Amino acid sequence: MSGKAVKAKSPTPDEPILPLVQEIRDLVRSARRAAAQNVNTLQVVTNFEIGRRIVEYEQKGLRRAGYGERVLKELSLRLTREIGRGFSERNLKYIRRFYLEYRETVPQIAQTLSAQLPAKATTETPIGQTLSAQFTPAFTLSWSHYLFLMTIDNRDERRFYEIESRQNQWSLSELKRQFNSGIYERLALSRDKKGVKALADKGQIIGNPQDVLKDPYVLEFLGLDENTHYSESDLESAIIDKLETFLLELGKGFLFEARQKRFTFDADHYFVDLVFYNRLLRCYVLIDLKIGKITHENLGQMQMYVHYYDREVKLPDENPTVGIILCRTKNDALVRLTLPEKSNIYASQYQLYLPSKEELKQKLIEWSETVPDTPEAA
Repeated sequence: MSGKAVKAKSPTPDEPILPLVQEIRDLVRSARRAAAQNVNTLQVVTNFEIGRRIVEYEQKGLRRAGYGERVLKELSLRLTREIGRGFSERNLKYIRRFYLEYRETVPQIAQTLSAQLPAKATTETPIGQTLSAQFTPAFTLSWSHYLFLMTIDNRDERRFYEIESRQNQWSLSELKRQFNSGIYERLALSRDKKGVKALADKGQIIGNPQDVLKDPYVLEFLGLDENTHYSESDLESAIIDKLETFLLELGKGFLFEARQKRFTFDADHYFVDLVFYNRLLRCYVLIDLKIGKITHENLGQMQMYVHYYDREVKLPDENPTVGIILCRTKNDALVRLTLPEKSNIYASQYQLYLPSKEELKQKLIEWSETVPDTPEAA
């Protein structure tokens, strides 16, 4: 024999990948047997584990140029032939990316799962049950949700939408609607830098009235055309017709109580357009609708409504009433001059079309460059 050291060959796509095919096949079949327990969770965690196996197999190839793509192509052909649909090369790329994106989210599980899972599925140790038990706390959304979330490049923004989808049980269509309406940017623009970081870490936390405010509110779901004539009554009726979606746009904790709520004093009748209660803030929230530019008369009227509710309606253990004037055009200077500094009355604009995501992102960039960093608490 020659005295030269023999360099170990790394696997190539040209060599049989039967062990990898068998391992993934057994994984998928075992997961499918347990699918009746939790279809969505099992699909997500099974894809995470498939992604892990693919990445580990590719790493044995020392990341040579084009190696991973050739592995995925051959793997797609074999799995499709042996298992069926769902394993196109494109889908396998998503699965691989899902593991790479989320292994940092669940680092402890990702590091220890290999030791906990059996090498092969058996009747005594079904992999599907092990997967479900390990990952259920980490992955709570459907695979379709995660596919959409992976299209969001900003990780803080992605994490926000993931938390909000889980906490509010958003359907995929509602998640897309909230993303397209730019709720992350609209909330971020009303906070300091520490508050923006909290959005990514914890989602929207409701601790004071300002936390529920958005500017603008996006009401494209009402189906009203801003270029045609409509009345405040039309706007109110459209909101009632789409009340469930309007509550989602308002945010967390809102309960609807009444429209055109009447109260009387000195023989005069007054009507509040919309009355809500927020169970997180433990207070009434009154909304007045204005289709034009806000005036000081509008602000004074809302002050009267809020004072009445604070003095005649709210219970002693409830928090002060909040008033929101929803208008087409807001005048910040007028609001500041008319209302006391610590007033619980706010003016916010509404719009009947989805905002431009790019414009909102640009505003957020400009805002981050002008707002100073929040000092750390001593």
